[in-house]
Amino acid sequence: MTILNAYEILKQRGFVEQVTDEEAMDDILKSGITCYAGFDPTAASLHVGHLLPIMALAQMQRAGNRPIVLVGGGTAMIGDPSGKNEMRKILTPEEIADNAEKIKQQFTSYIDFSGDHAALLLNNADWLTSVKYIDFLRDIGRHFSVNRMIAAESYKARLETGLNFIEFNYMLLQSYDFLYLFKEHQCLLQIGGNDQWGNIVAGIDLIRRSASGSALGLTFPLITTASGAKMGKTEKGAVWLDPDLTSPYDYYQYWINTDDRDAERFLAYFTFLEMEEIADLVKGGPENIQQTKAVLAYEATKITHGEEEALKAREGAKALFSGDAGALDSVPTTEVEASRLKEGIPVFIMFEETKLSGTRSEARRLIKDGGGYINNIRVTSFDEIINESHVKDNIILLRAGKKKYHRIVVK
Repeated sequence: MTILNAYEILKQRGFVEQVTDEEAMDDILKSGITCYAGFDPTAASLHVGHLLPIMALAQMQRAGNRPIVLVGGGTAMIGDPSGKNEMRKILTPEEIADNAEKIKQQFTSYIDFSGDHAALLLNNADWLTSVKYIDFLRDIGRHFSVNRMIAAESYKARLETGLNFIEFNYMLLQSYDFLYLFKEHQCLLQIGGNDQWGNIVAGIDLIRRSASGSALGLTFPLITTASGAKMGKTEKGAVWLDPDLTSPYDYYQYWINTDDRDAERFLAYFTFLEMEEIADLVKGGPENIQQTKAVLAYEATKITHGEEEALKAREGAKALFSGDAGALDSVPTTEVEASRLKEGIPVFIMFEETKLSGTRSEARRLIKDGGGYINNIRVTSFDEIINESHVKDNIILLRAGKKKYHRIVVK
C-alpha cells in the first residue's frame, strides 16, 4: 500500500482549490513541516462552516506535520472584509478575549495538542496588540502596494459598497501573522478558504521581501450544498460546535439530513474514514443512501461530541421512527410544569417556546400549512390546546415538518 503525503491526501479528499507552487508543495510535504490556519473569535463558538480548515489541519497532523491553530484575538479587533458585503460588527476587546477562550477547547476534538507532532494553539493578540503603528508602517507597510491590495478579490468586491480603512489593514495584519510564525515557529504553509487567497499570497510575498524566505499557501473550495445553500446554515441559523448552542442530537440531524448528492464528498471532508471505506459505502447507490448518510452523521458527531453522544443521537433518531418515546434521551427537551398542562397551553405557543418555530406567527403558519404534529398526529388548528390528555409515559412529542422533533417532559 502506497503511503500518501499530506498534499496527496488533501487532493484525494477534495480539499485543494488553489496552491501557490504545487511542485514545491508536494516536495516539502514528503517530510514533516509546520503549517497554520487562522480563526477569528467573532462568536462564542465555532460552527460547521469552520470545519474544512479544522479537518485539513487534522489531516496534516495525521500525515506527520505540526499544525498551528491561530486564534485571531488581534485580527478580530479589525474584522476580515472577505466574503462580507458590509463591515463586521466591531467587538470589544473583552468580548473577543471571552470568545477566544471559549473556542480554544473546541479544537481539541479534532487536533492533538499533546502527542506526536503536537499542535500549537496561539493567539495573535499576543504580538499584534503590542505593535507600534509608526514602526509597523515603516517595517511592514512599505512592502505592500495599494494597487495590488485593491485588486485582491476580498477588497475589490467591497469597493463598490464601501471599504472602511480599518478593514483595509486586515491584509497587512494577516500577512504579519505569517511572517511572525515563519520566524518564530518555522511555519512554511498557510491554509484557508479560497476567499483568503489574496491574504495568503500577500503573506508569502512579505516573507520573501522582509525575511528573504520562502513559504507556501493552499486554499480550499468554498463549500455550498448541492442545493446551493451555504454550508452549516439551517432554518434555525448556524450549526454550532458548542453542544449548548446546537445539541449533539440536532448536530447529528444536520448531517443525516444532508442532500443525497453531498453525502460522498462530505464523508471525505468531514470524517476520518479512509477513501476505500467511503468508496465501499457509496457502491450501493441510491438504494444505500440512507445508510451512507447515517454513517456520515455518526462519524461527524463522534468527532465533535464524542462516541457516547453520537451513539445517543443515533439511537434517538431510530427511536423516532420506531415510536419508542421512552428512548428519546438525546432529543432536544423542554420541561413543562404539570400545572400548566392542566390549564392547557395553545399549541402555537408551545412550538415557539420549544424553538420549533422562530416566532408565534411562524408557528401559526406552520400549523395552517399542515406541518405541526403532536405525538405524530397532525394539528388541524393553531388554537388547539396541549393538555394532560396528550401525555404518554410522562412525555409529549412535538414535530415540525418531517424531521424536526422536540420532547416535552412533564414535571
